Amino acid sequence: EYILIITEKPQAAQKIAQALGTPIKYSEGRASYFEVDHKGERIVVANAVGHLFNLNYKEGQRGYPVFELEWRPSYEKKAGAFTRVYLTLLRKLAKKARQFIIATDYDIEGEVIGWNVLRFICNQQTAKRMKYSTLTKPELIKSYENPLPELDWGQAYAGETRHILDWLYGINLSRALMAAIKTSGSFKILSIGRVQGPALKVIVDREHEITNFKSEQFWRVYAKVGKTSYKHPKDIFKKEELEKFKDIKEAIAETNETQEKIQPPHPFDLTTLQRESYRLHGISPSQTLQIAQKLYLNGYISYPRTSSQKIPEEIEPKKILKALSKKFPNEIKLATRKKPIEGKKSDPAHPSIYPTGEIRKLQDQEEKLYNLIAKRFISAFSPDAVTSNKRTVLTSSPSTSEGSGSSGWVGGDKSSGGDKPLTFTASGLKVLDKGWTQIYPTKLEESEIPNLNGKVKIDKIEFEEKETQPPKRYSPASLITTLEKKNLGTKATRSMIVDTLFDRGYLDGKSIKATPLGIQLIETLEKYSS
Repeated sequence: EYILIITEKPQAAQKIAQALGTPIKYSEGRASYFEVDHKGERIVVANAVGHLFNLNYKEGQRGYPVFELEWRPSYEKKAGAFTRVYLTLLRKLAKKARQFIIATDYDIEGEVIGWNVLRFICNQQTAKRMKYSTLTKPELIKSYENPLPELDWGQAYAGETRHILDWLYGINLSRALMAAIKTSGSFKILSIGRVQGPALKVIVDREHEITNFKSEQFWRVYAKVGKTSYKHPKDIFKKEELEKFKDIKEAIAETNETQEKIQPPHPFDLTTLQRESYRLHGISPSQTLQIAQKLYLNGYISYPRTSSQKIPEEIEPKKILKALSKKFPNEIKLATRKKPIEGKKSDPAHPSIYPTGEIRKLQDQEEKLYNLIAKRFISAFSPDAVTSNKRTVLTSSPSTSEGSGSSGWVGGDKSSGGDKPLTFTASGLKVLDKGWTQIYPTKLEESEIPNLNGKVKIDKIEFEEKETQPPKRYSPASLITTLEKKNLGTKATRSMIVDTLFDRGYLDGKSIKATPLGIQLIETLEKYSS
């Protein structure tokens, strides 16, 4: 009787229905669906609520290892009880549908959600597939009228495979750990997994580095000329080597000045957005993803779970810039670059994170994140910043062991061989054109140094005593970046993995520290499950 469009979330169903016409909303308990007429075609739009099915072991398997598993309705577990009404409604709607279109989020998880609804509820082998990156009316209409002929099977199989592997690792290792801790007469819920384990090990390894770190004394050496200090490029670790600096009285100075163009930063992929959001606003990676997801569902930004740093012409960026001029009139005036700056990373499913141009009044953190995304997008179309970089190098001879002052030689090569000349440097920076830095929050610290050329008198040699420091602990943002570099987890799951490690009591603190439990867990796994 109708075409049934199935989305991943209620807001997406509403947006699609509103894009296609004037919908009528029907509700059954907490679940609802929309009926709409589009060009004489009767359409019903209904939604899942994320995963309506989860993997579980087949009955009769006890202990570990467990290898027989199957997809089961999420409502069978207490935490997923709320999903029953959505599954029941979809089953009812599927009976009268003559055609099915999957319109879940276009990524690996979305494909698995759609595939499971299709095969376990609708009893269909495949269906047409809507692909979109924003919940804006023009894109949704285009997506509906030009669907893919069937599911993206690469994503579907990849998603199911990952679920199976995660389950096999997670259930068996977690059961082994629980069995082990019971032998000590205590009880605690422990879990470990294909990504959880390696992620925790990264932090425990850092903890061992910090614990085993032995600090070393070293010195930094400065030559002072007037009010400016010039630094020797190398740190000195042997105290006796300081002698060669003590009696330096003069040097040959050379100042060079160059101009540098600094390009705007590339558009946001999810990891970069999480890192910048934490750096500038202290918003954790998992909060950033939650807020970005909300902005996406409201139609304000594109799909956030992306690895792309590209701005394709298909999204019509010039139209977006024009729409943004209402909220950012001064910034848009600077967006004069014909082609935007882009990064190296791409994503076959979605472009970079960008504002759609639809703007409403937002609350606090949503406003901060939206502004960050919009300004990053605008800055990609803005001019380079231009700086004047000044660098002065002082070259002098080492002090002689007899302490006879500068020995008359202050620059060039010593014809008689001996010690290498000693250098000291200082740098200055002046901003000539602020360019994109007027839009995106970036500070270019200006500093002035004098022009020095030829022979100069050194007023003083200063020694600064220091100690080497242990490696820094991870912040939530730097940990997400490290997990990405090590290819652990996905762009969508990394922040959730970190949250789980905290929830289990394996990690503690803003500056992330492994707890004794987290350390012992990894040491146990390294010994018995390397």
